[in-house]
Amino acid sequence: MRGLPPSQHILPRGDQVLDASTPPRIHVLAKPTGAVCNLACEYCFFLDKELFYPDSSFRMSDEVLETYIRQLIETHRTPQVTVAWQGGEPTLMGVDFYRRAIELQKKHGRPGMTFENTMQTNGTLLDDEWGEFFKENDFLIGISIDGPAELHDAYRVDKKGRPTFERVMKGLRLLQKYEVEHNILVTVNRKNANHPLDVYRFLRDEAGASWMQFIPVVERINEDGLRLYQEGTSVSERSVTPEQFGRFLIQVFDEWIRNDVGKIFVQTFEASLRNWMGLPSSGMCVFEETCGLGLALEHNGDLYSCDHFVEPRYLLGNIQETQIGELVASEKQRKFGRDKRDSLPRACRECDVLFACHGECPKNRFLATADGEPGLNYLCAGWKAFFHHVDQPMKIMAMLMRQGRPAWEVMRVLGGEEEAALEAAFAKAGRNDPCPCGSGLKFKHCHGKRGSEGTQRAEAKTSTALENTRNG
Repeated sequence: MRGLPPSQHILPRGDQVLDASTPPRIHVLAKPTGAVCNLACEYCFFLDKELFYPDSSFRMSDEVLETYIRQLIETHRTPQVTVAWQGGEPTLMGVDFYRRAIELQKKHGRPGMTFENTMQTNGTLLDDEWGEFFKENDFLIGISIDGPAELHDAYRVDKKGRPTFERVMKGLRLLQKYEVEHNILVTVNRKNANHPLDVYRFLRDEAGASWMQFIPVVERINEDGLRLYQEGTSVSERSVTPEQFGRFLIQVFDEWIRNDVGKIFVQTFEASLRNWMGLPSSGMCVFEETCGLGLALEHNGDLYSCDHFVEPRYLLGNIQETQIGELVASEKQRKFGRDKRDSLPRACRECDVLFACHGECPKNRFLATADGEPGLNYLCAGWKAFFHHVDQPMKIMAMLMRQGRPAWEVMRVLGGEEEAALEAAFAKAGRNDPCPCGSGLKFKHCHGKRGSEGTQRAEAKTSTALENTRNG
């Protein structure tokens, strides 16, 4: 669920296309508190996972911590290692736990090796001690915010059902106070999906976000009413619908492509551009052809195939008994990764946007295609609408970057195309047709009328309409 480290961004660069080839390393989401959290977000798929560990303290021991850090380093054949912390709520472990993690990285790291520590948090427990620690150790923090208060608080509540928006925003402001690098994760659900521009503009203009991720909420409900397993074809009433998700992405994209390219980084858009450019990796596991290199580590050392598949049949083993590298290289895990590609139904393999989607995440593939073949992604309709919509702007940005020019020049290109389209519409308009400028007047009383005071008013309205078009 993490974004790309800023060093891997491609959109702001005009001088070169950065290499996006996948390095020989793995990504492990370590959950030192397991599923334990101080909040009770209604759509959280992970809270039920506590049931897999009855009577557990849900705290990673120092022994497991050192085993994890040492083995993670041994598994890497690259000079940079990402150490990702998640939950539950990872800050429940306290700052000292992560101080020990930093010391272990120094102890076991090879000469020349660098570490990037990342953490996904709800932000409600952050204080000055956390801020100083994150800044001193160059943490990249993901903080979860679902939009303005009325949308955020719809589902993101604490154990007593109370809203959390103000506490989360306090945590965000603390990160900004200490200049801690951060991004914002938005879970797109049944409620906020109907307000895409409210969400995006709030994050951009009020939260001050420059990097954001949009993660669709798809809660599969098991026969017993729980969410323990990725099974069943029913989804919760909180889950975003495919059509909603597509519209959400499209409206945010239209605002972004006209105003914010090169200033605001949206993970889905950046990953899509990588695919339109034909780069070896999109940077998002859901858009990769295969998977299996993004694993989840529970608090007791159990290693699972994926963060979304923390359930018994996807348990690879325990790192106290078997080395991480051996578990990742096991046939069980390799088959898990290949199945993402090999289980695609024929409709997906023949789809015109397969290159951009690759069937998205396997956890969402629980529908049947029109001809009855299993394995269609629940979000297919939304993704397809989005990818078709962005095709032309993506091609323009890809062309610009291949020429060594910055991607933000797409805003100038599209602005010129809109003005040319409006002029063409003027040429075709009948005298009694509504004026294409959007003034609300008939064409003969607006841009069809020349040399009068009315023309000047119409031209002013045209200027306003064009400006509104550019600003979404």
